[in-house]
Amino acid sequence: MSKAFPENFVWGSATASYQIEGAAKEYGRGMSIWDAFCDTPGKVESGHNGDVACDHYHRFEEDVKMMKELGLQAYRFSIAWSRIQPDGKGEVNQQGIDFYNRLIDCLLEHGIEPWVTLYHWDLPLALQIEHDGWLNKEIVGHFEKYSRICFENFGDRVKNWITLNEPWCAAVLGYGIGAHAPGRISQSEPYISAHNLILSHARAYRVYKNEFAHQNGTIGITNNCDFRYPLTDKPEDVAAAERSMEFFLAWFADPIWKGDYPEVMKERVGERLPKFTEAEKAEVFGSSDFFGLNHYTSMMASEPNENDTLVSDIAGNGGMIDDQQVFLSNDPSWNKTHMQWNIVPEGCRDLLKWIDARYDHPIIYITENGCACDEPDTDAALNDVMRKEFYESYLRESRNAIEAGVDLRGYFAWSLMDNFEWSFGYNRRFGMCRVDYETLERTPKLSARWLSDSIAQNGANI
Repeated sequence: MSKAFPENFVWGSATASYQIEGAAKEYGRGMSIWDAFCDTPGKVESGHNGDVACDHYHRFEEDVKMMKELGLQAYRFSIAWSRIQPDGKGEVNQQGIDFYNRLIDCLLEHGIEPWVTLYHWDLPLALQIEHDGWLNKEIVGHFEKYSRICFENFGDRVKNWITLNEPWCAAVLGYGIGAHAPGRISQSEPYISAHNLILSHARAYRVYKNEFAHQNGTIGITNNCDFRYPLTDKPEDVAAAERSMEFFLAWFADPIWKGDYPEVMKERVGERLPKFTEAEKAEVFGSSDFFGLNHYTSMMASEPNENDTLVSDIAGNGGMIDDQQVFLSNDPSWNKTHMQWNIVPEGCRDLLKWIDARYDHPIIYITENGCACDEPDTDAALNDVMRKEFYESYLRESRNAIEAGVDLRGYFAWSLMDNFEWSFGYNRRFGMCRVDYETLERTPKLSARWLSDSIAQNGANI
């Protein structure tokens, strides 16, 4: 028997500024690290960039109208830091403030609740060039000032804030294996940048709670995590799966919900793992009103043997293989997305239960979930049965997690529309709506129509 999601469950979709806005060299916006990364030969597939993207800056009104037609109740988007402060630290660009005010007002006029992410990877380039970006602890103060500007200008209408999107990706892909901007490769810099990301999140949280409590909003952080199943029931494989989860999610979540880094990371990383002062621990601990989760896939984890070759990649160990010592593999029965990510809906359920148990039953929002599908032509794009089945199966398992006692309160599909997919350029399609990049026309796909119909029928009755 199908069951509906709880009353007041939040249904939405999500995007990120650099992936959709365009207008990269207009209206006072400064360059970001992704502008520079895209301009570096060989870094982005097909040499694509976000100069135009989906042209959301100029066409947000029709995008909001499309959201309304799809029945979305909430829209999660990010603010481009360099559109607010072109150099990340100096004067405010009023044109940037005006743009986001227009977007927020338009959303509210259409009955759509804005969920705003302060940072989704597009660091102002000046902060990277002049101050080493997230490697310099001074960035905590810069992020504090930027956050305060956003709260002051938008907080009267925005009641749902996310400080950082996927700091694991910013640290590991950006500073560990060089797959994302700023393209650095190091065994130590991921830990340094992660430490400063966590401190920056906490500082923004405290600013909001101490100075803007009268706005009556909530604020949290969004972490990403793939679930890890042990390859066998051998104790060493069970331990490897848990260790992989701790190096992935607990790295960022434990300081907030438990007060410090996981012990296994302290033991294995040693002096390369920065230490929190007692004052920093106090500022970080408890600095999230909810647990934001981006989840896409699952893998098998095992203790490596002498024949296993450990690989650093985007979906794997992420450049810290010597520290984790976990061998990752796939169940051959699992289907895959166009990103070659495993489709494992039960992994979503089990991850939600893992979070619920480890962090003492927090409020959870799935702030991203979706899949890339191979769409060689318009007909394939619009008739995206695979994506429909993906959403249906992951939503079913999300609801099963709720039935098991998990306090899941919302779901945001990634993404609203096809967009610039980072190092893959425009060659991977995650959107519920198709974008024709020659005309920039938008067309809802089967998945969007199915999801909107499901929401309308008593809250995604699956």
